[in-house]
Amino acid sequence: MFIHRAGLQAENSQFLLEGKPIMILGGSMHYFRVPHAQWKDRMLKMKACGLNTLTTYVPWNLHEPRRGKFDFSGNLNLRRFLDMADEVGLWVILRPGPYICSEWDLGGLPSWLLRDKNMQLRTTYSGFTEATEAFFDELIPKVTWHQYSRGGPIIAVQVENEYGSYAKDANYMEFIKTALVRRGIEELLLTSDNKDGLSSGTVEGVLATINFQKIEPILFSYLDSIQNNKPVLVMEYWTGWFDHWGGDHHVFDVDQMMTTVSEVLKKGASINLYMFHGGTNFGFMSGALHFHEYRSDVTSYDYDAPLSEAGDYTSKYYKLRDLLSKFHVDPLPPVPPLIPKATYGAVELKRCISLWDVLISTGEPSRSEEPINMENLPVNDGNGQSYGYTLYEAVIYGGGKFHTNGNVRDRAQVFVSTQSVGSVDYKNQELNIPEVPGYRKLQILVENCGRVNYGNRLNEQRKGLVGDVFLRDVPLRNFKMYSLDMNQTFISGLNTLHWSDLSEEKWGPVFYQGALHVLSQPQDTFLRMKGWKKGVVFVNGKNLGRYWDIGPQETLYVPGSWLLPGVNEITIFEEYKSGPTLYTVDAPFLGRTQYVD
Repeated sequence: MFIHRAGLQAENSQFLLEGKPIMILGGSMHYFRVPHAQWKDRMLKMKACGLNTLTTYVPWNLHEPRRGKFDFSGNLNLRRFLDMADEVGLWVILRPGPYICSEWDLGGLPSWLLRDKNMQLRTTYSGFTEATEAFFDELIPKVTWHQYSRGGPIIAVQVENEYGSYAKDANYMEFIKTALVRRGIEELLLTSDNKDGLSSGTVEGVLATINFQKIEPILFSYLDSIQNNKPVLVMEYWTGWFDHWGGDHHVFDVDQMMTTVSEVLKKGASINLYMFHGGTNFGFMSGALHFHEYRSDVTSYDYDAPLSEAGDYTSKYYKLRDLLSKFHVDPLPPVPPLIPKATYGAVELKRCISLWDVLISTGEPSRSEEPINMENLPVNDGNGQSYGYTLYEAVIYGGGKFHTNGNVRDRAQVFVSTQSVGSVDYKNQELNIPEVPGYRKLQILVENCGRVNYGNRLNEQRKGLVGDVFLRDVPLRNFKMYSLDMNQTFISGLNTLHWSDLSEEKWGPVFYQGALHVLSQPQDTFLRMKGWKKGVVFVNGKNLGRYWDIGPQETLYVPGSWLLPGVNEITIFEEYKSGPTLYTVDAPFLGRTQYVD
């Protein structure tokens, strides 16, 4: 028999829970960025730091990878995650979206939405609202019994995310609020915006909260002008920052962080540390920004957070623990022991196979007179292709100037009869194809480097070839298109093919395979990608993420829970040229450091 409890209230200047004043001391950790075997370890470390609340987003694109096909298993078992938070003694603020930003591909929205050429994301456009309603029909019943009022840990639920920075539809936030309430969400509702979005992101009857990294006195007075005599919650206090390929590893000074956190708490405000533990953008899930130029995010989501990507303590952790202990009557729990890291030596590379020899196993290519973008390819039961690479093939005569007209999203290698003639992207939109009399195959291997997750370009995130490409100013026609999504089925299918040994040097794109030997109980490790150019690594079929020698990130985190005692299969897709070796190390290298101003 369940006892109804009085949930979180925000009726005056203090939060009340069970009618008693509380201060929310929160931290963000995303279940989908942390292997489920490590969830409890990270939660215990949060508790030992003095936190009482965990916040997490819900990634729609992982839970509904194909329209109407839902996945809440394994690392996506949200119910288990919520139960575990309850067991550890953490309240939960749930941020179910449908849009989450989070440096996550398309801000968590599934790519199949973009099959509709008229799609208007994050609005009350019927194509979007109908899909959102169907997702919430599946998601919300799974979490309603985890609400505080029904005996669970969820004390608040966020309505969308930073909508004030988008604000394309005055009716949209009310639609999301109603969709949550109608399905049984009873806890306190809140919004979350930075200072630029605060004026446009609120909705009646919902508590507004603020996001920032550096405190400005005007923020709190402005928040008070919007909702007088309400408790203040800094929903996202940014403890660090994320990294882009080709940039530096961002670091935010620990003393600056502590000064601001102390100031927030002295004002009597509640706070949520974003991120407390960042984790990893496994697979192809990292997002991108596109303002003046397109910049894709790296695989690591370390974020310079108090807990590192692999769950290790930092100086930020210990200083926060010291500060937050003052807000507890009882002593904090002891700090849990670190999860040991190991080095397993080199990966024993054994064999390789060219991408061109893999194409026979990918099934019959799609055919079209004009190129079709990735999302609209007739694959995956009418859901198109979401992630990875697409190979476009056309027959050309002779050579001359090849021009993309900006229609390559996001990056492509161009080949003539499997010989590379160069790369194109947003900046480099043309190259010269050597003049040879006769017909040849032109192959364009396009990589989706990550969809934009923030800003006004969400509706423009179709990938692959999104329009015509030209040779001698004439649009190419009659394409064969191979979908190379490199999911687990694709990678396991490689083992049925005829591989070559490594006796001769091969230029990419090439798959390499080798063995990582683990003699005893597997432990966390890191793959050092030094000497390798650009590609993706899989361990036992699971996608560790992208690597790229432009940095800053040089290691890939390998969770011990993904390894097996004995032989582990390592598969690398290298776009250009392999490194001389591939080896493991027991510490990450995230690249040259740049302090966040």
